[in-house]
Amino acid sequence: MIKIPDTKKIYFLSDAHLGLPPLEKSLEREKLLVRWLNEVSKDAHSIYLLGDIFDYWFEYRKVVPRGFTRLLGKISEITDSGIPVYFFTGNHDVWVFDYLPTETGIKVFTKPLRIEINGKKFFIAHGDGLGSYEKGYNIIKSIFTSRILQWFYARIHPNASASFAHAWSMHSRLSKDAFLPFLGEDKEFQILYSKEVLKKEHFHFFVYGHRHLPLDIGIGENSRMICLGDWFYNFTYAVFDGQEMELKSYPMEKL
Repeated sequence: MIKIPDTKKIYFLSDAHLGLPPLEKSLEREKLLVRWLNEVSKDAHSIYLLGDIFDYWFEYRKVVPRGFTRLLGKISEITDSGIPVYFFTGNHDVWVFDYLPTETGIKVFTKPLRIEINGKKFFIAHGDGLGSYEKGYNIIKSIFTSRILQWFYARIHPNASASFAHAWSMHSRLSKDAFLPFLGEDKEFQILYSKEVLKKEHFHFFVYGHRHLPLDIGIGENSRMICLGDWFYNFTYAVFDGQEMELKSYPMEKL
């Protein structure tokens, strides 16, 4: 079990989709995210980035995506100071390999994390492909995570692969179905999956990204599901003070 001092907090954020065109808007979000990191690092015990921080990320052996120097520099500064930063791969930045952890000092997770902090049990994940609720997506994810197919993809020139990836993202992420309103507890797959998990093991907090919808919902006795929203439209994040979780909005006037 992890114990955090009374003066420290744990921060959670996801879905900034940095790099998504237009690039000037992406740069605005990156600068805002760096400002947030600078502020929370003053009392942070640790920081959890729950995926899709980048709209596209693929590490060739000798090439990494252009941009993000402000963010990567700030994360490196934070980890150098002794504050751990945990990065969960999302469906847009699933291809994180050894560059980010080596260069910035983050610890990368590709699967959900079960952890106990100050006596509170957490289930932490990007939130995509949970259980059997996204069967079609799970097939696509199995393709994206195939080592053989990753090897073939790495043979494509970075200019072509990046252009293709952003075009795909613009089609899927900005489509009419990308930012659906709350569907109800009986239809939200993250809630349904969390309730399934609760039948076998109790968690005080389920923390997800992916859905782009800020949610804080009680899903059982002394159990809550937190969906972090995004840093695309909502600019929301969560903070754990050692006892309670709170979903917060970063002031829009800072954008």
